[in-house]
Amino acid sequence: MNIDNLKSSYRNYLKLNKNLSSFTWFGVGGSAEMLFLPDNIDRAISFIKDKPSELKIFVIGAGSNVLIRDNGIPGVSITTKKLNKLSIDINGIITAEAGALDINVARFAREHERTGLEFLVGIPGTIGGGIRMNSGAFGSEFKEILIDVKAINNSGIIKIFKSEELGMKYRNIDICDEWFFYSARLKTSKGIKSRIHNKMKDIIELRKKAQPTGVKTGGSTFMNTSNYKAWQLIDKAGCRGLKLGDAKVSEKHCNFIINTKKSSASEIENLGELIRKKVLESSGIKLNWEIKKVGIK
Repeated sequence: MNIDNLKSSYRNYLKLNKNLSSFTWFGVGGSAEMLFLPDNIDRAISFIKDKPSELKIFVIGAGSNVLIRDNGIPGVSITTKKLNKLSIDINGIITAEAGALDINVARFAREHERTGLEFLVGIPGTIGGGIRMNSGAFGSEFKEILIDVKAINNSGIIKIFKSEELGMKYRNIDICDEWFFYSARLKTSKGIKSRIHNKMKDIIELRKKAQPTGVKTGGSTFMNTSNYKAWQLIDKAGCRGLKLGDAKVSEKHCNFIINTKKSSASEIENLGELIRKKVLESSGIKLNWEIKKVGIK
C-alpha cells in the first residue's frame, strides 16, 4: 500500500504533523510527520503490515524516558496509549499489552493476589518500553518477570521472543529497534494482598523521597556504571543544580534533568552533554545516556 492509500485507509487514526510535546514527560519536542493512534492491537498490526516497509516506525509509550528533538520525527510514530488490556490465566500468568502502564500492571497483580511485580510501581513507563530497556527499580528488572513477548517488525513479520532470546542486560536488549513489542506474558507467584499492597506502598514512598516528582522530567538521565551510581559521578563533578536555559539538574537527585519552565529539547540534550563532559573531566568516566533521544536536532 502506498502512502496516499495508507493515509486514506487509516484517516480516522492518523494525524499529520502532530506536535509530540504532550506525549512526553519532558513536555518538549517537535512534530511527528505522521502519528498513528490505534485503538486496538489488531488495527496496529494491520497498519504495520499495510504500510510500505521502508516507512520507519517509532513507538511512543508513556513518554517517560524519551527526549524528542525539536525538529520532530520523520516517518510514522505510533502511540500505544490505547493498547493497554490486561488478563490473567489460571496459572497466574499475566498478559499485558504494550501500552499498559507499569503501575497498573502492578495493581492488577495485587488485585489478583499475585506477587513479584511490585517493583513496577517504581517505574514510570509502559510494559513495551520496559521490555525494550529491560527497565528496573528497587533491585528488580523486567528480565526476572518476562516469559515471552509478541512482536511485529517493520516488514509485518510476527514473532514470539522468549525472554532468553532477547539478550536482556542492564537497561538494554540485543533485539534491534525494528521490532515492535505489542503483548507480553509475565510470571507471578501466589501472594497475600495486604503484604503486596504494603510493599508497593513502601516503594512509592521511597521513590517520592529519593526522586523529583510532580515536575517535567524524563526519569534517570544516564546509566549507572559497574562501579558507581551515575548521580554520584554527577555530584562529584559539581553538576547538582546546574542550569542551561530552562533545563536544570535536579537538586534532589542529580541524575534527573528537569524542564523548569519552557525548555527546548536542545537545551535538555545540551545540558546532558555538558554533564557528560564535566563527569569525564572529573572522573575519567564516560556516562552513557539512559534516556532515548530521537528525531532531528
